[in-house]
Amino acid sequence: MKKTYRLLGGAREQGAALPVMLIILAVMLLGSVYLLRSSHSTALATGNLAYDATLNRAADLGLHQGFQWLSTTAASNKTALEADDLADGYHSSLDTKVTPRDAGFWDSAKTVTDADGNKIDYVVHRLCARDGRYDGKDNRCVQTSSVKGSLGNAVALGESLAADAPSYDGAPQLHYVIASRINGPRGSNVINQMIVLIGV
Repeated sequence: MKKTYRLLGGAREQGAALPVMLIILAVMLLGSVYLLRSSHSTALATGNLAYDATLNRAADLGLHQGFQWLSTTAASNKTALEADDLADGYHSSLDTKVTPRDAGFWDSAKTVTDADGNKIDYVVHRLCARDGRYDGKDNRCVQTSSVKGSLGNAVALGESLAADAPSYDGAPQLHYVIASRINGPRGSNVINQMIVLIGV
């Protein structure tokens, strides 16, 4: 006489655990791959940001050198700023159709080298339509009136007595833009700019 056996319901439930475990393992595998890629991308982004910050600091040397030249020249002979000085990277006018991304913007750029051997170019532009005096015929320059900014001044006739009214000097300040760029060894480049105001 043969004996027949029936599978109990519990045996079927134990067999269902294998597909569930496989799904969980697949999810964990995908999660670990994503985590690995994410940490790799984060490391690359951090490295790129640090590299960009290093290039920015290096490009600031060009701004510093341009500012030193501009302030020294303005202190010794302001009329020299009315004409180009291409040997020092100075242009007494700015063509507004040319941007720092254009090669023409960097014509006659002055090159300096930092302690790490990076070559930095800088140019100085006076924000005027053409060379010559700022108040000359057909010349338009970006100007700002300087503020006295001292307390206790006597109020002149025609000036406001309001507490928040500005008080201006007669001579304007002209705007100069100093631009500096560095071409990094990985094919990247950084351009920094600053505006300087100098009285006429």
